[in-house]
Amino acid sequence: MEFDKPPLSFEQQLDRLIERGMRVTDRPRALAYLRHINYYRLGTYWWSFIGDHNTHQFKSDTSFESVLNLYVFDRELRLLLLDAIERVEVSLRTQWAYHVAKEGGSHAHLNKELFNAKDFAHDSFLDNLLSEINRTSDRNIKKQAQKYQEATPAIWIISEVMSFGWLSRCYGNLKRRRIRMDIAQVYDLNEAVLASFLHHLTTAGNICAHHARLWNRDFTFRMKLPHNGPDYLIQSLNAHSPRELYNTLVMLAFLLDKISPEHSWKSRLKALIDNHDIDTAPMGFPEHWQQLPMWQ
Repeated sequence: MEFDKPPLSFEQQLDRLIERGMRVTDRPRALAYLRHINYYRLGTYWWSFIGDHNTHQFKSDTSFESVLNLYVFDRELRLLLLDAIERVEVSLRTQWAYHVAKEGGSHAHLNKELFNAKDFAHDSFLDNLLSEINRTSDRNIKKQAQKYQEATPAIWIISEVMSFGWLSRCYGNLKRRRIRMDIAQVYDLNEAVLASFLHHLTTAGNICAHHARLWNRDFTFRMKLPHNGPDYLIQSLNAHSPRELYNTLVMLAFLLDKISPEHSWKSRLKALIDNHDIDTAPMGFPEHWQQLPMWQ
C-alpha cells in the first residue's frame, strides 16, 4: 500500500478539522497555532476526542480550544516531571559516587570486577565516559584531566558527566548487592525496586526531553512496584495500571519527600491538573486519588 496523502496548507488543515466536526470559534488563533505546532503532533491529542475512528468525526462537544488545553497541559506536565527527575538524578549521582568510592576508592569505576560482567559492557561504559569528558565544556573537569595522569578523573567527578542512562546501568549492575542496598536504603526502597525505577526514569526522561506526548502514554517497560515499605507509599500506588504515568508520579513524589522534604512538587502537580480540568483516568490515576495518603 502506497502513501498517497497530499500535503495540506495550514488553511486546508484547519478546514479539514472543521469538516470533521471540530468547533473553531477563533480561526486566526487556531491558524496561528497550526503554523507553529505540527498537525501530526496535535493529532496525538485530538485522537481521544474522535467519536468515530472510521470517519474521523469528532465528538459533538469537541473544540480546538479543548485540544489545545490538553496539549498545553501535557507540555507543562513534562516540565514538571523533568524538574522532579533532575532532583532525583542529582541525588543518585551523589549517592552512587559516595558509596562506590567508599567501597573501592577514588577510581573504583575503572575496576570492571565491581560490575556484573554478563550484563554490563564495562569497555563501552569507559568509552562513553571518555567521550563525555572530552566533550564537556566544564573548565574544572578539563583542568582536572590536564593536571593528573589518569585514565579518567575521580568517580565523584565522572558521576557528574555520565548520562543518566549509564548511571542507571552502573547502579543496577553493581556486583555487590550490599552497595546497591546501601544506596537504596537512603530512599527507603528495596534495591531491585530502585534499579527498576531508575531504568523506567531513563525512558520517561527521554520522552520529556524530546517533547513527546506524556499524557495517556503506555510505557513499554513495566517497572517493579514496591510491596514493602512505608504504608503511605504502598497505599497510594495503583497496581491495576502498571504501564501508565500515575505510578511514576507517585514514586517521584515519594523520592522528593526523601530528598527535599519541603518541596512543593505535589501541590504543583495537583494545581496543574485542576487548572486544566484534566481527566486523569487515561494516565492511570485511580478514582479519588487525591484522598490517598501520598497526596494529602
